[in-house]
Amino acid sequence: MNDQTWDTTFRELFERCAKLHRGGDARGANWFTAADKAFLNSIGYTTQEFFDFVDDHCRYGAEGPTLETSLLVAAVRRDYFQVMQHGKRSGKIVLPSELPPKPAAVDGIPWLPRLIVKARAKLKGEMDPDTMFCCGGDRAFFEQHRLHPADFLRVTWAAGDDDRKIIEWVKKGKL
Repeated sequence: MNDQTWDTTFRELFERCAKLHRGGDARGANWFTAADKAFLNSIGYTTQEFFDFVDDHCRYGAEGPTLETSLLVAAVRRDYFQVMQHGKRSGKIVLPSELPPKPAAVDGIPWLPRLIVKARAKLKGEMDPDTMFCCGGDRAFFEQHRLHPADFLRVTWAAGDDDRKIIEWVKKGKL
């Protein structure tokens, strides 16, 4: 794998893991070789983050994240990891208790405060293993507002610490 073909490696790993999941190994404990783990680490991913996308993809079908969505989200995380973090993890974890409550709203938009914090954690590789960016609640939000999760991550990255930029983008519903 090199920087030019990482997406092919991601796709092949995703498809292999989805096949294992559909074959009855839905826990993922034995999905990843040392080379797989090294690859995921090189793009700023954990095995848990990868597992979550494959698991939701297999469990929820059309309601879950597609391979393409999973790849696009991973691309944003990879870019942030390489450009902003220079390939180094922060060492921090955002605990579920630090997320705004699910019903919290801003400008009348429920879930958005929580999603902003989750998006920043995803960008920085600080997701708690029990938290998923693009979970069912996130996907419902994105569908309702006609937004793509990877676009949400990119807008969050561009906004820096300015929540208002993200809020206004969501209200407009376009880039």
